[in-house]
Amino acid sequence: MNTVGIDKMSFFVPPYFLEMDELASARQVEPAKLHIGIGQDQMAVSPASQDIVTLAANAAADILTEADKAAIDMVIVGTESSIDESKASAVIVHGLLDIQPFARSIEIKEACYGATAGLQLAKNHVQQHPDRKVLVIASDIAKYGLASGGEPTQGAGAVAMLVSANPSLLALHNDEVSLSQDIYDFWRPTGQTYPSVDGKFSNETYINAFARVWEEYKTRTNLDFQDFSALAFHTPYTKMGKKALLPVLEGHADQERLMSRYEEGIVYNRRVGNLYTGSLYLSLLSLLENSRALSAGDRLGLFSYGSGTVAEFYSAELMPGFEQALLTEKHQAMLENREALDISAYEAMFSETLDLEQEKSFQDQTPFSVCEIKDGIRHYKK
Repeated sequence: MNTVGIDKMSFFVPPYFLEMDELASARQVEPAKLHIGIGQDQMAVSPASQDIVTLAANAAADILTEADKAAIDMVIVGTESSIDESKASAVIVHGLLDIQPFARSIEIKEACYGATAGLQLAKNHVQQHPDRKVLVIASDIAKYGLASGGEPTQGAGAVAMLVSANPSLLALHNDEVSLSQDIYDFWRPTGQTYPSVDGKFSNETYINAFARVWEEYKTRTNLDFQDFSALAFHTPYTKMGKKALLPVLEGHADQERLMSRYEEGIVYNRRVGNLYTGSLYLSLLSLLENSRALSAGDRLGLFSYGSGTVAEFYSAELMPGFEQALLTEKHQAMLENREALDISAYEAMFSETLDLEQEKSFQDQTPFSVCEIKDGIRHYKK
């Protein structure tokens, strides 16, 4: 059987951000509570002209050649920020990217786990059809409300992954272990603008889910921490993964090494904030593009978590020459070239919404954006 995995990856975030110091001052909290307490330095802010469709298309456009577009026969968007109760965002993304027409396009939802479900579906599909490719995109806009408890853990962006046989970046192993629990730690009923969150319970559920999945993974595979070069975690805020990892890693001979890799894996996340479905995969990219300790053949462990809950741990192997498949300079330049907002500009941008009942035009310089609302439909510039 051909090796199947991630051939290319890229991420996109809106061109605006808020410094946590600015938010701390406005909300009258100590900056250390944000920088150290939750581990966030900046937060990506999305204008009304950017939604999960445009974020997804902007992320994917950087990695697709014409040959890729001809070989892709499935487009999957994992999101919990869906813009339509019926039509999948992936259908629109498929059209914006000019992917060949005979492709399946679907949207997957299970809180922050959806993109991982899409990645596993993509892997299975390519194993059966090694001449084809699958585009998987995690795209979300995390909002909890102005001056809310969750405000410092907001963010926006998308991570795109092209899955193929004989990948250039990562080979996905068939060792995933999943856990489902019907728990209300975080939920958003249809029609509710912002999610309902039981913060303390949600943290406890995440930590316990990792511990359970990790123990089951070790039992099934006979692998342990010493077998991994690095671990990447779903990071709604960067301190969250540490809270889950340290209790099971503390005192282990590999603690210092793995925690060093963890810090490399949250460099981007500290500057972007919560990407929901994309948080794990932004952390993975941060690890690959900021670590100098990784080599071809290294095994990486990935922990995915979606509230409600579904959790999964699986592993992947770095391919020879993986460094050449990365877009490190482009990603770092994108982060550096964003515009910093003051608190009033942030609050105004946060509060602007798309009203499908009201016709409106938008001016946005990014390659893909919402350009017009007309006849109750979002029209996109490409």
